[in-house]
Amino acid sequence: MPIGTRNWQMTSLPPLSLYVHIPWCLKKCPYCDFNSHEKKGELPEAEYIDALILDLESALPLIWGRRVVSVFFGGGTPSLLSAQGLDRLLEAFRARLRLHSDAEITLEANPGTFEIQKFKDYRSAGITRLSIGIQSFNERHLKALGRVHDANEARRAAEIAATTFDTFNLDLMYGLPQQTLEEALTDVETSLAFGPKHLSCYHLTLEPNTLFHRYPPDLPDDDLSADMQEQIEQRLESASFLHYETSAFAQPGHHCQHNLNYWGFGDYLGIGAGAHGKLSFHDRIIRQMRYKQPASYLSHTAAGTQVQEEHQIDLKELPFEFMMNALRLTGGFPVELFTQHTGLPISRVEKTLQLAESEGLITRNHEIIAPSPKGQRFLNTLLQQFLPA
Repeated sequence: MPIGTRNWQMTSLPPLSLYVHIPWCLKKCPYCDFNSHEKKGELPEAEYIDALILDLESALPLIWGRRVVSVFFGGGTPSLLSAQGLDRLLEAFRARLRLHSDAEITLEANPGTFEIQKFKDYRSAGITRLSIGIQSFNERHLKALGRVHDANEARRAAEIAATTFDTFNLDLMYGLPQQTLEEALTDVETSLAFGPKHLSCYHLTLEPNTLFHRYPPDLPDDDLSADMQEQIEQRLESASFLHYETSAFAQPGHHCQHNLNYWGFGDYLGIGAGAHGKLSFHDRIIRQMRYKQPASYLSHTAAGTQVQEEHQIDLKELPFEFMMNALRLTGGFPVELFTQHTGLPISRVEKTLQLAESEGLITRNHEIIAPSPKGQRFLNTLLQQFLPA
């Protein structure tokens, strides 16, 4: 049953974020399944920025009057952009969007691209939050992951972030090739020494269409990986970090607002090569995807046809799509949020909630629905229960 039926409507629209994709990297990592492309020669920065502005302008009728609560530059490696280019983009956004005065504006950065003046200029341009893809401070593990930076550059990047930004995130990975428990915990200790307000700790997964999936490295077994996860969580809890999402940890008041909007099934306009978006209207919810290849994106944007795919979310898929995001939050979500962001009554999923509760996968009361510790460990099992028949 399509969403545009007479018995369904959104009574209010969720918060809106802007995602900006920068598709180039210095080198493609063997574990990465994101839309990233190795930089060859000079970056077509000016042409790409022109396309991003044009892309945004063509999408404005879809978001007229709506306030943007956060902006996120992801990639790829957004820190390949010059500070001047980023400043031009942010000025264009401010001129065309109702950007919240306290909007969180995040830039993903690779330690191999760090220059102290450049990052000071990023902050002057309006970046409020930096997210650095450290992955590890161990030289052997960085080489195994195919990273372009070394351990010294990782430390230098963290030092610059700590002295330049009030809020910054360090991305770490565990379960790395031939990694020991002690080495995983050493990465966490090293990170904490730089005083980050936010940490993301991901288990390395072998994604399809990656080099690691075709040629799997020697990874820690499930028991050792589980020990890594448990002890990382315990160590960060002792350092006053709140484990607020499956892989995210934050000091009080420093949760990533952009990602919280994703996990709350909020809306986001995605611009740039391969960017995805989700937008709500009173009579439908749509998903979009731009063309992935940078050259194709540039030519299609010039022609006004940059959206490669667009579809309405089917009504029966909404509960799963909502839960797939909201149940990643360890503290759960307010019951009324389900109705506010899907347009459906919570009774729509009552039988599934009863089953999940009976299996010890969720806890709930009249205010909050949350994954239990068991549900957090077996999140995929929990989410599968909400799949449409």
